[in-house]
Amino acid sequence: MRFVTDEKSKKEYKKFLENHERCNFQQSLEWAEVKSNNWKPEVILAEDKNNKIIGSLCVWVRKMPIFGNMMYASRGPVCDIHNKEVMEQLTQGANELAKKYNAFVLRIEPDILKDDKEFREIATSLGYKIKDDAKDFKDEIQPRFVFRLDIKNKTEEEIFAAFHQKTRYNVRLAKRKGVTIKEGTKEDLKDFHKIMIETGKRDGFITRSLEYFEKMYDCMTPGRSYEATYGIL
Repeated sequence: MRFVTDEKSKKEYKKFLENHERCNFQQSLEWAEVKSNNWKPEVILAEDKNNKIIGSLCVWVRKMPIFGNMMYASRGPVCDIHNKEVMEQLTQGANELAKKYNAFVLRIEPDILKDDKEFREIATSLGYKIKDDAKDFKDEIQPRFVFRLDIKNKTEEEIFAAFHQKTRYNVRLAKRKGVTIKEGTKEDLKDFHKIMIETGKRDGFITRSLEYFEKMYDCMTPGRSYEATYGIL
């Protein structure tokens, strides 16, 4: 086990992350830059006997009022989540960081299926406590359930044909009603932010400043953003 400490190890980590099936942008150094105003990133690397990276965990450290430092890992770890040896290495690294920063807690919100019993058994055996009673956004930082659409090696027609009949109807209806899709620019974030603020007030979830999304846009390029427009802004 080791930590990312210099430019060489940063490149090694980035290469590992980009080629791993569990890669998530919230474990990237680019995302760490987005959060750098309030959080300090630390990256733990698990290795095999040949010093090859086989797992990673990007942990953010932040000083909290009264309690002290907390550690948080969003959508990590990135590894074979059923390999206890790898999980032990990453946990060992997290314990070292906790001592270094005198942290009172490590909170992890992994990208794991809810009914993955094997992972749950490994995690609990290593001392983690699994929270199953979260009810809304106030209980968690990341969404508890995420739905994904597999578009790999599929044409637009194949993806559309796989939609539910009602979904296909609604897409066609939106087109008839004048909804258009375009690739957005940084300037379009202003319209997006207006919608987010309004929706956040209505549904009671946390919103961010426009500057937050502008920094995200700058740090996460060459990513793309898309905007659906109806002409009501």
